Amino acid sequence: MKIRSSLATVIFALSIASVASAPFCKAQAQDDAAVPTPAEISLHMRDLEKQVSDLRSELAAMKQSDSPTPISPTQPGSAVPPEYLVNTAASSPAATPVVSLASLLGPTSLSGFVDLYYGVNFNHPDSRNNGLRSFDVNTNQFGLNLVELVVDKAPDAAASRTGYHIAMGFGQAMNAVNATDAGGLGFAQYLKEAYFSYIAPIGKGLQVDAGKFVTPHGAEVIETKDNWNYSRGLLFSYAIPYYHFGLRAKYNFNDKYSLSGFAVNGWNNIVDNNTGKTYGASLGWNPTKKISFTQNYMAGPETASINGDWRQLWDTVVTVTPNSRWAVTANYDYGRGDRVTGIPAPVYWTGIAGYVRYAPNARYALTTRYEYYNDHDGFTTGTAQHLNEVTGTFQWMMANQILARLEFRRDMSNQPVFQEGSNKVTGQNTLTAGFVYTFDSREAK
Repeated sequence: MKIRSSLATVIFALSIASVASAPFCKAQAQDDAAVPTPAEISLHMRDLEKQVSDLRSELAAMKQSDSPTPISPTQPGSAVPPEYLVNTAASSPAATPVVSLASLLGPTSLSGFVDLYYGVNFNHPDSRNNGLRSFDVNTNQFGLNLVELVVDKAPDAAASRTGYHIAMGFGQAMNAVNATDAGGLGFAQYLKEAYFSYIAPIGKGLQVDAGKFVTPHGAEVIETKDNWNYSRGLLFSYAIPYYHFGLRAKYNFNDKYSLSGFAVNGWNNIVDNNTGKTYGASLGWNPTKKISFTQNYMAGPETASINGDWRQLWDTVVTVTPNSRWAVTANYDYGRGDRVTGIPAPVYWTGIAGYVRYAPNARYALTTRYEYYNDHDGFTTGTAQHLNEVTGTFQWMMANQILARLEFRRDMSNQPVFQEGSNKVTGQNTLTAGFVYTFDSREAK
């Protein structure tokens, strides 16, 4: 090696210099001009010793390393010969893989949220409950709307044709959703959805779900975070069911058309209340990326122990999104068919809702909702009445996973169905502040 040869040469030169120092001293008297002085010799020896020390340090460093010191071939003034030059990218250790919850769960995802609120009813009802509300019932106090935990594995025709979806919940929302189950509450009190899925190899893939699943009807859903307003509207609470138990199938023809069908026990029951079944279909149409149209229809016997009186429901939802800031939704419902003692004709109910949303950016949004609901025979609300409600909701994304909403709502009826103190009145005003914390293993880092 050239560095070792240089080191040996320097050491040999130092040895010769030390041996020759005596003759140099003797010859100084004879020729002072030709012989170096002791100070010059000492300075020269110190310089040689420094070079030897530097070379020893470099040699020691190279011995301690598994590979030669990486130096760029283009580095100016490099003192290391070319054979010691190495690729620094190839010799650097591999990065330690980051272990995340998503990597541990694989195709299964874990998600959920905590939804709580504080509500004020300006009527100050003695019952401390809002009239004609499904989820945000409590007033002048803190309330727990819903705590939900979802375990989900979506089926994939390319990877695995089977999947499942289980959603457990606790809170006032679950009390309302499962309140009318004919089989009693039991374990179902905390079960929002539970079904398994299979993609049949038919065309582009026909997905079949079996179990308990939420209804396809309506413009709103059970989860607050997926709606534009904090409170649920009148149509969501009274015009449509919450969930079904049975079978459903969905086929996507392309990105514009989809068709679903289902056969279930009925409205809001795991255990059927008669021997008949309820059937339905849903057509989805997206003529452009800015317009979506959904038409739902279902029919079947819903009266306990009676199969002859079929309840029918038509549900239409249209959403237009002209740009990233504005969106408009309209929802229409019409239901009829049940027979009630004392009313000769089949009962019916109908309603319409309109939503306008403005979101200047991802953090803020403002939504206005108006609804008209006609419970002609009092079948769904308990009183034959005409209802109107207007809601204004301000949304603020406080953090990446925290959603806050402040909402004012005015409910009106042509009948005194709301409570003011201990009296009955025709209207109520409420103010609600809601907070939702969400989590999803697919977004965890």
